[in-house]
Amino acid sequence: MPLIQYLSRIRFDWGAIDFLPEEIRRLGIHSPLLVSDSGIAAAGLVERLIDAAKPYRPVLYLDTVENPTEACLRECLQIWAGRGCDGIIALGGGSCLDLAKAVALVTSHDGEFASYDIQMGNSSAIGRVTPHIAIPTAAGTGAEIGRACVLKLSTGRKSAAVNLNLVADTVICDPQLTMTLPPRLTAATGIDALSHGLEAAISSSPNPPAKAIALDCVRRAGTWLLAAYENGSDKQARWEMMMAALMGGMCLQKGLGAAHAMATPLEEKGHHHGTLIGVLLPHAVRFNAASASAELGEIARLLSAGKEAEDLARWLSTLVEAVGLPTRLAELGFESGEFPRIASRSAESHLNLTNPRSAGPGDYLELLTAAL
Repeated sequence: MPLIQYLSRIRFDWGAIDFLPEEIRRLGIHSPLLVSDSGIAAAGLVERLIDAAKPYRPVLYLDTVENPTEACLRECLQIWAGRGCDGIIALGGGSCLDLAKAVALVTSHDGEFASYDIQMGNSSAIGRVTPHIAIPTAAGTGAEIGRACVLKLSTGRKSAAVNLNLVADTVICDPQLTMTLPPRLTAATGIDALSHGLEAAISSSPNPPAKAIALDCVRRAGTWLLAAYENGSDKQARWEMMMAALMGGMCLQKGLGAAHAMATPLEEKGHHHGTLIGVLLPHAVRFNAASASAELGEIARLLSAGKEAEDLARWLSTLVEAVGLPTRLAELGFESGEFPRIASRSAESHLNLTNPRSAGPGDYLELLTAAL
């Protein structure tokens, strides 16, 4: 039975970051740990946040890496203990937002992060976590409002904890913070946002409110991504893409599907999640046409892409190419010999459970081969 819950306290608009001290005070935080990265700092956004947070003075952690690691988590925990932190602010893209969730989880629960892995069935044990505020600087992952947290373990394996208690207590979405995002990241994160709406809309989990949000996410992202990519100063495009990303995160509780099931193990080679999704999504659409033809046709019509799943798949490939992203896995250095292992991992993923068409290792091998 699906759980329908929406979802957190959200401040959304130009200048929303100026409400940060009010939200810190509301949560009873006195010494926040700011989780961000060096690129965000170089863009001047950490300085902007420090200024906005006054009179509070966040303790800084700026070494988050793409696809955050267990080592990053340990470094955060050392700072946490040494500086007496009692809450978290995440500033950045999905990596910073996920790392902050991991800190919130481990500082409020016994055991290691991997103890709460959803594949092991332990995510249901997650209770209330340390108070945290999520402030995205990209329009893509929806991690600011998402219930999932992914961390790369020291073994190299990715571990995911998934629970509504991981959703940030406050989300601050200020489109101004995305204005410096370079075109390639605008493209990759935007495709990710679009994919969340698309895969959630067709997922096998019944959740009509989430589906309605998912379809509006698809409409916004499909309409405004190219404009945001071509002109990063287009304020309406930036606002619409940030809203699309937020809505993509809001519908994640409906579940995703084949494209995300494949992207997760493929990411372990270090490629950007949204870039991989751009390659995989058209193939997932074609595969799912047998079970979700009506839903995919509805999305195609919504985007003025045609009337059928195949029309939608072609439209997606054209969009991915138009925003300068690769359309084949070979362009990213993959070889077919890697695919049997990845296909098995994809079939075992919790993301496969809500794909509208049943998919086993053989199906995923065919999809990966087609995407090569």
